[in-house]
Amino acid sequence: MGSWLTYSIVARDKRTGIMGVGVQSHYFSVGSVVTWGRAGVGVVATQSFADPSYGPLGLELMAAGRSAKQALEALVKADVRPEVRQVAMVDSHGVAAVHTGAECTPYAGHILGDGFSVQANLMDNDTIWGAMRDAYVDNENLELPERILAALEAAEAAGGDIRGKQSAALLVVDSKLTANAWSGRLIELRVEDHTEPLVELKRLLRLRRAYDWADRGDEYMAAGRHQESSEAFKRAFELAPELVELRYWWALGLYRSGRRAEAIHELREVCAKEPRWKKLLRLLVNAGRLEPQFYDEVFPQG
Repeated sequence: MGSWLTYSIVARDKRTGIMGVGVQSHYFSVGSVVTWGRAGVGVVATQSFADPSYGPLGLELMAAGRSAKQALEALVKADVRPEVRQVAMVDSHGVAAVHTGAECTPYAGHILGDGFSVQANLMDNDTIWGAMRDAYVDNENLELPERILAALEAAEAAGGDIRGKQSAALLVVDSKLTANAWSGRLIELRVEDHTEPLVELKRLLRLRRAYDWADRGDEYMAAGRHQESSEAFKRAFELAPELVELRYWWALGLYRSGRRAEAIHELREVCAKEPRWKKLLRLLVNAGRLEPQFYDEVFPQG
């Protein structure tokens, strides 16, 4: 069971400099082994009969100034079984490198592109990595996380892992170097076990985007930029209308931006669906975060 036979992509966005790695496999918790990344340094995918040390060691070498190509060559040279490894890296300068050992389980192969690499092993056929390359190149209008997902979806549509599907992961890191190895992770999502891991990963990415807008709304609200806060929360709620909490905070943003009638309407609907939010409104008033008269406006009967 000690193998991560799968397909993956590593890539750097030319416009923003952010870097990402995505993977899908018929293996439990594939992201815990395959995906590695550090902001301002690079990303790594280590798979086939995977040696997880390629991840942290590759990042250390790139952080020390080696290119992805130099880092990968050094690690492959030191490996006692390079013939069973499949590893890909991209550094912060957009240099991509990939190694597919001669004894990786067929169908196995890779394609190295401009700032990206796609690779796969134990596939249903030998078109998988080509389909990934085409999807990544053809979707340059998308943001990097969505573009990586498009490549993974193309792999699955072309046949994917011959054993089927089970888990998936997406890791995206910032372009700027951070003081430590664990910050600067823009997106870190894992589907450990699911009948449709890519569908679930796509759903989680949508929620991540929604919560990012909600966080932005909080920042605007704290800065007194109430209209911008309201618009940010609205974007969040539009992305994830099933999340009642986002609608609740959007309503408070409406209130603070002076749109009291809209805020009252939204809050009444939210609290009618989930009464716990009415209790929270009272707690916010008691904590001095909201004016008491606003609660009375929303719930004149108490």
